[in-house]
Amino acid sequence: MIYTKTGDKGTTSLIGGTRVNKDDVRLEAYGTFDELSAFVAVLGDSEGVETHEIEVMDRIQNSLLVLESCLALDSQQSTEMSKYIPRLTEDDVKFLEDEIDAINAQLEPLKYLIIPGGNILSSRAHVCRTVCRRAERNLVRMGREYDVDDVLRRFVNRLSDYFFVLSRLFMKRAGIAEKPWKPMK
Repeated sequence: MIYTKTGDKGTTSLIGGTRVNKDDVRLEAYGTFDELSAFVAVLGDSEGVETHEIEVMDRIQNSLLVLESCLALDSQQSTEMSKYIPRLTEDDVKFLEDEIDAINAQLEPLKYLIIPGGNILSSRAHVCRTVCRRAERNLVRMGREYDVDDVLRRFVNRLSDYFFVLSRLFMKRAGIAEKPWKPMK
């Protein structure tokens, strides 16, 4: 059954069973990563995305579910449960760094701020980047009250960088010049 009615009064359970309000900082954090995963799906399902990029996005979505599980774990109530929750590692961070480096090697050095737009794939990658940045801010906010693994922070920071360089790659591949920001006078 998809509905349980247990959340009808504005609460939900963390992994471990502790009930919290649905606007709890932990839910805001992992909920925003869930939103990001949905946008990654939209990008990955878009026409023109190459097989390797789809494979990378599949790995990213799996990593996001791991991250969400870590954030949803009630660390004070579920020490037994924690051994069943997978973790992100430095290898996951390195994977993103390697992907960023490989894409960057194909691009001209960035000489100015760019304005998103001009190509639907690039724009969708920018949506992923900005949702990732919002999720990162929520993660930082959560970290003021709860322990957050530094690997998660590094992974998320690299992830937004990945979507930025991917947006630039999509523009290059389409043969469309990036729009430089020119401050209005």
